[in-house]
Amino acid sequence: MSLNPTISKKEEVIFTPNENVKKLFQVIYHEKNKPEEDSDQPKIRVSELISRLAFYYEKIRNSVDYKEEYLLRKNSILRNLKRQIVLEGSLKSVNAEEAAKNLLVELIRAGYLPNNKLPEAKIGEIAAVISKYLELRLLGLPKITQEKVKNKINRWIFALAAAEIEEKLDLNPVRQTAISNLYELLSGHIALPEGSIYQRDREIQIYLSIHRVFMKFDNDMLEFLLLKYYNANWTKAGDKEIKYLSDHLEATKAEIDAQINHPLTAQLNKITNRYAVYSTILNDVISDNPIGVYESFKSDPKVFPRLVKKFAQKRYHEAKVKLRRAAVRSIIYIFLTKMVLAVILEVPFTLWLGEILNYNSLAINVIFPPALLFFIVLFTRMPSEANTEKIVQGVEEIVFKEKERKEPLVLRQPLKRRRGVNAAFALIYAITFFITFGLVIYFLDKIQFTFVSIIIFLFFLTLVSFFSLRIRKVAREMYIIERRENIFSFIMDFFYVPIIEVGKWLNEKFSRINFFVFILDFIIEAPFKIFIDIAEEWTKYVKERKEEIM
Repeated sequence: MSLNPTISKKEEVIFTPNENVKKLFQVIYHEKNKPEEDSDQPKIRVSELISRLAFYYEKIRNSVDYKEEYLLRKNSILRNLKRQIVLEGSLKSVNAEEAAKNLLVELIRAGYLPNNKLPEAKIGEIAAVISKYLELRLLGLPKITQEKVKNKINRWIFALAAAEIEEKLDLNPVRQTAISNLYELLSGHIALPEGSIYQRDREIQIYLSIHRVFMKFDNDMLEFLLLKYYNANWTKAGDKEIKYLSDHLEATKAEIDAQINHPLTAQLNKITNRYAVYSTILNDVISDNPIGVYESFKSDPKVFPRLVKKFAQKRYHEAKVKLRRAAVRSIIYIFLTKMVLAVILEVPFTLWLGEILNYNSLAINVIFPPALLFFIVLFTRMPSEANTEKIVQGVEEIVFKEKERKEPLVLRQPLKRRRGVNAAFALIYAITFFITFGLVIYFLDKIQFTFVSIIIFLFFLTLVSFFSLRIRKVAREMYIIERRENIFSFIMDFFYVPIIEVGKWLNEKFSRINFFVFILDFIIEAPFKIFIDIAEEWTKYVKERKEEIM
């Protein structure tokens, strides 16, 4: 593939792609045209028939434990490790090789990895990761005296192991090149105010922001990035590195937490989001036809902006589909894990308190949550044409040398409000909180809601409001133009934020005591996996006997 500087047509402005974009073209072209892997290499293979059972089980499991789709595999890895090491490992010593094989087989059955594609050599690679964290757990936990801290560090070790395994299963040269390009771009543009105390954290915070926004990493995965930052040889750690980390687990965790909750996070994420959108659209455009796009720089400079608009519109459509899917998943999750129990409890508690059962309130509490979520999704707007034009300008900025940004993006010094100002704002917020919920309770009382019905209505109002905010993020990610504030939106935010905050708090508290998840994870999952393993072996036995007969 020839990569020469672009020459525009006569009377057109000459635009030259920068070196980073040329490298991205090369990597994408190479990935699209690389030969098939050696078919003689033994692969991990499972029964397609038996895998369907595991696949549907995983779908059910995910319905009662709402998580973002891009985190499902990592969370499945974490769940598998905990089951094998904590539940099953308590009865026998854990064999890292066996644990790795079981993990990969389960991921294939659940549809997170392709069947008959993963080389068996991957088992040894994953086993080395599991063995490393088993050793860290064995050496580090006994040194922690406080039981609460020990449990926290134990959960953290499992989360790190899951994040490292996820990384090894998701190596993507195109994404790594895009990350490298984004980091070079942002680290060159983003500046802190002179004399800022956060100067030494600038580069690592930019790197974290790229992974948080562009790669959609959660805190577990970000913490693993930081672990590698503070322990350069961790991915290939030997006894010396493991022993050192086991002696400094609490201190390392504290340092990592400080970076995760850094004061610059919000500002950096806002900037990174714009450039993540530009990078995403650029990757889409190039991946569709690397040679054609590159040649268009020379033949017709107007082609590239049209392609950017086309793929931006395609992303808008995908965001709309994801938004609807997330809404359906949220409704199913809320219905299965919260609504059923609440409605079942409403009738006996109302009668127990000696109140008259109001069937209207019961019907409203059943219909209201999905209806509210439906209307919120229905009225969620996709980005405008002006937003698309901004994306075109942004993509051209990161592609062409002539359009590169000249001025730095200077962050503000994070404000530290005085104690008196914080106290005043807290008081105003508390008043807003009571006014908001007071008005809702007053209205419900007027339509003869019982005490229990009011509690259940408020429970779902807050929970659905929080989930609506989460799922609307899917559409908001493609926004470059900030939403204009008006008096109506200001008043809505003023009274709606307390409702969302309560919903967030309730979700965090109740997700820890998810009755259905407890049943699936601790009562059903282990026996079900044993049944799947036996069924798999039986199908292999029957196949062997059939081949012997033939």
